[in-house]
Amino acid sequence: MFRIQWKQLRNYAVVVALAVTGTAALWQHQPVVAQSAPQPRSLPDFTDLVDAVGPAVVNIRTMERSRAAAAAPGPGGGQMDEEMQEFFRRFFGVPMPNVPRGGQRPSPRGGEEETPRGVGSGFILTQDGFVMTNAHVVDGADEVIVTLTDKREFKAKLIGADKRTDVAVVKIEATGLPAVKLGDIGKLKVGEWVMAIGSPFGLDNTVTAGIVSAKGRDTGDYLPFIQTDVAINPGNSGGPLINMRGEVIGINSQIYSRSGGFMGISFAIPIDEATRVAEQLRTSGKVSRGRIGVQIDQVTRDVAESIGLGKAQGALVRSVESGSPADKAGVEAGDIITKFNGQTIDRATDLPRLVGNTKAGSKVNLSVFRRGGSRDLAITVAELEPEKAPVRRAAAPDDKPKASPAAQSIGLVVSELTESQKKELKLKGGVKVDTATEGAARAGIREGDIIVAIGNTEVATVREFDNVVAKVDKAKPIPVLLRRGELATYLLIRPARG
Repeated sequence: MFRIQWKQLRNYAVVVALAVTGTAALWQHQPVVAQSAPQPRSLPDFTDLVDAVGPAVVNIRTMERSRAAAAAPGPGGGQMDEEMQEFFRRFFGVPMPNVPRGGQRPSPRGGEEETPRGVGSGFILTQDGFVMTNAHVVDGADEVIVTLTDKREFKAKLIGADKRTDVAVVKIEATGLPAVKLGDIGKLKVGEWVMAIGSPFGLDNTVTAGIVSAKGRDTGDYLPFIQTDVAINPGNSGGPLINMRGEVIGINSQIYSRSGGFMGISFAIPIDEATRVAEQLRTSGKVSRGRIGVQIDQVTRDVAESIGLGKAQGALVRSVESGSPADKAGVEAGDIITKFNGQTIDRATDLPRLVGNTKAGSKVNLSVFRRGGSRDLAITVAELEPEKAPVRRAAAPDDKPKASPAAQSIGLVVSELTESQKKELKLKGGVKVDTATEGAARAGIREGDIIVAIGNTEVATVREFDNVVAKVDKAKPIPVLLRRGELATYLLIRPARG
């Protein structure tokens, strides 16, 4: 055992006390350093937004007229139908599918009945009763009924609908209505909170919220959609997408789903695009769009590099409509449109939007990349017409295939085009593919295709084709511009596999 003398213990205690006192004094003289920690952010409160915007959101119910017919009772008779309707009403809050709410309504016209067709949403644009919604909500409806949050119902008049953008405007006879405020899409940021109000499955004034997942999603020819994770379901269509300032920044229009219900991805029409359409609908009842008469496709990175374009941008012209503005301006199949009216075409889908928003009769400049160089063309935009069914052309009789050693080296057998084939296809020259094997077949070239250029060099005859093929570097992908029917495209013949 250790023995500690009292005197030693006392001296030790004094030392410890002095040490503690000194440390305390030292701490008193040290400056206090505040540690900066990020302040936790609270979740947003949407109650004020619902109070402010909710009264301007409406329920839209559509009806259609049908001939009255004697309804044969199903299994179990009418009593079973009534029980099933009550089950759906109690547990789901909606009528049983395909069964009218409250039965069919007799129409003033003899022999006809009005039956419910669908339910959607909308929002009030102006205090005098203009309402915006989706075109698919009111499409085919014989009667449109708008219900406000105060339970007032109005029969609405369809002012106009545009199926291409899925925007429609209806009008109710009322004044002093609560109207929404429209936001600025340019200020919308990915990740910010947004809210939706609508009637999913017929459940009026339902509020859901989420964030903006992406902007500029290409899901249509004329619209760059807003992608969100806001819960959107059937019945939400046509309702507003609202930012935290209480402004409408989009119309809920589509969802991505494998089941028919919400799966975490929904799309809204940007309000600036929708407003542009709505103004035309209110003015003339229809939307006027520009057209230049080309069919286009994306430009791939491989094609861009192989023809000297460098960056994968622009719109590849696959065909030019005869007599169209593009045809008159000198646009050719195989051209890549890089600018329209001074605005760069980054993706092929940019072109229809720019052309569509251009007033018919406007004269603009078009920049195209052709055979390794750029050129500017002047074009007069026409008005977009209803789409026409493509006309199938009768195939011209084949000439006897003529083998070409140069063509065979890349897996092709080609032959000359007849004058009738050139006239039919509106081509100055080219060679017809009679057989495609090896590298050509792997590239996707097939019998009947017309090759009009190798690399950036046009070929009008088999001899020209042979000369060009003999000179190309076969260790690199060979870009081939061809016509298939009335469409043009680029394909790459790659070196033989080792």
